[in-house]
Amino acid sequence: MPLINEFFVGRLKIIFPGLLLLVFIISQIFVSPGCANIIPPSGGPRDTTPPVLLFVTPADSTRNFDKDRIVFEFDEYVELQDIPANLIVSPTPLVNPQVNRKLKTVTVRLKDSLEENTTYSINFGKSIQDYNEKNPLGNFTYVFSTGNTIDSLELEGNVILAQTGKIDSTLIVMLHRNMDDSAVFKERPRYFTKLDSAGRFRFRYLPPGNFNLYALQDQGGMRRYIDSAQLFAFNTEPVSIAENDQPITLYAYAYTKPQAALGSGIRIADKNEQDKRLKFTTNVTGPLDLFGNVQLNFEHPLQKLDTTMISMYTDSTFVPFTNFKTTLDTSRKQLTMAATWQPGASYHMILQKDFATDTLGHQLLRSDTISFNARPLKDYGSVSIRFRNLETYTNPVLQFVLNDQVVASYPLTSETFIQPLFLPGDYRIRILNDTNQNGVWDPGQFFGIRRQPEIVRPVTSRTVNVKADWENEFEIELPVN
Repeated sequence: MPLINEFFVGRLKIIFPGLLLLVFIISQIFVSPGCANIIPPSGGPRDTTPPVLLFVTPADSTRNFDKDRIVFEFDEYVELQDIPANLIVSPTPLVNPQVNRKLKTVTVRLKDSLEENTTYSINFGKSIQDYNEKNPLGNFTYVFSTGNTIDSLELEGNVILAQTGKIDSTLIVMLHRNMDDSAVFKERPRYFTKLDSAGRFRFRYLPPGNFNLYALQDQGGMRRYIDSAQLFAFNTEPVSIAENDQPITLYAYAYTKPQAALGSGIRIADKNEQDKRLKFTTNVTGPLDLFGNVQLNFEHPLQKLDTTMISMYTDSTFVPFTNFKTTLDTSRKQLTMAATWQPGASYHMILQKDFATDTLGHQLLRSDTISFNARPLKDYGSVSIRFRNLETYTNPVLQFVLNDQVVASYPLTSETFIQPLFLPGDYRIRILNDTNQNGVWDPGQFFGIRRQPEIVRPVTSRTVNVKADWENEFEIELPVN
């Protein structure tokens, strides 16, 4: 018996340390927070696939169509986004169809009577999306015909903003059967489509025939030209829809009301005198450009102006300066002082108390002084540009653009442009085809004479960097029209 006991005691001495180690490891697994992180399984990559159409009733491209309902079945749950902005039905109906969705089904109920022997198309734009990830089924189009054939003619082209050469993809393009000019503001178009991001348009499923072609900035979904401030474009002649038509370019324009330039703020006396004093702003906010003018912009039109009560002096000794000219614009709210300013010189303009009276009877309460400095020569660089392929017969005008504003323009009579004094900056340059040679861009005139707008073409996609106190030389090759 003692031998047996000694045997078991010896075995326990061997096994017991191992059991203690196993218990320790298990306790660390379940207790230690640093060793028991639970990571949920990954959901995989994001779904980027739009819904897929499984079938549609009646089938796409159905002839002799006589239904009032179209049902689309997709492979996943779908939703509809902004149907009024996306849906395009051609030809344009008097009453738009009703579009609903339920689970994987989209149903279109036609609310307008259908014309005989006519091809219809329904473009959903980006309105049909999958329910979870909102992936749009882009430009999904359903076509049917109430006759025996489906029209297959097309018309394509692009729209460019005539004043800048840029693109506005928010415009719509329209086809009118009615050849009367008044139709563009009285009637909805027979067909319309939208521009893509590159300014291109494409009509499909058109019948043969003649149409007036327009583009415009739609206001409230009316698809009518009702305001001269709308961007608007027209093709000079009606277009004849036929096989293999060449692309058409339309140039959009708009009329803008001239606005007086605003300066740094209203020059006023103290608050107690404010309502009684003649109020105006000035464009003098820093050194004056040697080629610029001083402008006073009045809050109300001037009833009376006496330019003899405007005096100009130069330098700290107040030497009289009389070589300036004053001009009041037709609105009688903007007064301009032009002169040949001396580089780096200081000027003081003194306005006598009674120099002007506005339509409310307001005058200055006391004489006022406006002081400013002309820019020194070191602020300018010289610019020399040599153009290749310049067509001088188009009366080109070189435009320098800064922050989308034309800050300088020069008629070009040769392929070389030289300006010895030019303010530094990163400019975009454009060429205006100045048809009437008045030096500025002119919009078109549709009603009556159908005159196209003057065209401005961007010269280069990159900017022209003009450095101060530097001879800036450039050579630019113009595209051949």
